[in-house]
Amino acid sequence: MIHMQKHGIFLIGLLGALPKGNAIPAPQMGNYGENEGPVGGVSPPISSVTAPTGSLRGDASLLGGNAPRPDPEQSDSAIVDDVQLVPGQKADGKLGLYLNFDGVDAPQPIRGELGSPDPGPRTYAYEKLNPDLYAPPGTDKGDVENAMWPLGLSHNRLGSQPGAGWARQQNTDVLPIASRMAGVDMKLQPNAYRELHWHRSAEWALMLKGTCRIAAMNEDGKSFVDDITAGDVWFFPKGVPHSIQAFDEGAEFLLVFDDGDFSEEDTFLASELFLRNPLSVLSKNFKADVSAFDKIPKDQLYIFNGTPPPKDIQEQNQTSSAGSLVGPDSYTYHWSQQQPYQVPGGSVKILDPQTFPIASNFSSALVVVQPGAMREIHWHTTSDEWNYFLQGSGRITIFEAPEASRTFDFTAGDIGYIRVGDSHYIENTGTEDVIFLEVLQAPRFSDISVAQWLALTPKQVVKDTLNLPDDVIDALPREKEFIKLGNPNMTALASGGRNFKRSFQA
Repeated sequence: MIHMQKHGIFLIGLLGALPKGNAIPAPQMGNYGENEGPVGGVSPPISSVTAPTGSLRGDASLLGGNAPRPDPEQSDSAIVDDVQLVPGQKADGKLGLYLNFDGVDAPQPIRGELGSPDPGPRTYAYEKLNPDLYAPPGTDKGDVENAMWPLGLSHNRLGSQPGAGWARQQNTDVLPIASRMAGVDMKLQPNAYRELHWHRSAEWALMLKGTCRIAAMNEDGKSFVDDITAGDVWFFPKGVPHSIQAFDEGAEFLLVFDDGDFSEEDTFLASELFLRNPLSVLSKNFKADVSAFDKIPKDQLYIFNGTPPPKDIQEQNQTSSAGSLVGPDSYTYHWSQQQPYQVPGGSVKILDPQTFPIASNFSSALVVVQPGAMREIHWHTTSDEWNYFLQGSGRITIFEAPEASRTFDFTAGDIGYIRVGDSHYIENTGTEDVIFLEVLQAPRFSDISVAQWLALTPKQVVKDTLNLPDDVIDALPREKEFIKLGNPNMTALASGGRNFKRSFQA
């Protein structure tokens, strides 16, 4: 599996850094593949000394015109010997074939006739994960703001108690283009809690692994409690306080917020609320002696270990005279039980306020694209798109008016962001299904399919504008296909093959 192979080199480096019994301590930096030898006027390894020697600065004799001129024939050469190229790398750059750099030790920034071997400094693992940035398709042009962030590079905030869990986030601090949405990946160990809290942003969540119980209350005193599992969704409006507790298999979930500046560090925590109010005020508010608050937490809990929740949810169903939140007011949707819409090349299932009313401005699609296939070229008319890759690998080319485009590569755990109106596709570049989530800030999930648009435009207009052959125009689909079939051999065009399929072939 390509994306697993790509991450394998990172794992090897990490394993190499693990301590071994009675072994000489290994270097702390793993081997991720990088240039070696002289670079930048330094020839490693340098000699060791037992005391300081030399000077921190040079003198005026080294200024240009004073210093001896270097001999080019004696300098460290920038010529790269034994250049290795991968299939499709010398093909016409405008074909934009996907380049699998896993097959070589040192990838090279060459596409067609353009580019040149790279002598370093460099770390090969980054280039293998991002081949379309390192050797971009010939159709990429101009400047497009960075639209990809790997959560593997996010700071991980660990829970407050041993083994309780962790959370890592993406917001405008790390992905400035993502102005309208931010994301958090959170893990809770068995029976652990995400502390009682609330925040200024609305929270939409997809369960990734395990099962958890959520509880909340709205402004009218209506309460809510439900159990959800992998594939299910919850939503909490702005300011609604809630808690999350994992069951005995733990839980991992993805949170999406309707504010690109959102930060996990800025949530309102129940423990902090008690710590930041005078004890006399707490006593009056809760009609209790001051001594009742002697054992409140000394610091925020955030993510912490808990006692196992009862299996019978009714034991935790606390209600007032206002009753419970049910029906269209429910804070959960059991999306895992919805069967996907299947098409040749993959599947799609949509969740938006038409079926989950409480999430009034969150619309989403969970998409599976099979090897060789692609989510068709499209754009969204009413919202930016925030996406998250759950499994597999893919690439996206973003076209931005009037004439800029850039191609980004994604693997599991990566986040993408595409501005409203910018056209894009998502192509499976691996050997396994790629699974990704598309999230819009919109009351309905919708997009414009380029193929369908051209099919429903007068043929003469299309022909006069794009000079496409009649058979291509006649074959354009009048119904939206969502996913286009393709050849899993990503470089088939380089050897005279075809990269598309008109219909499914086993």
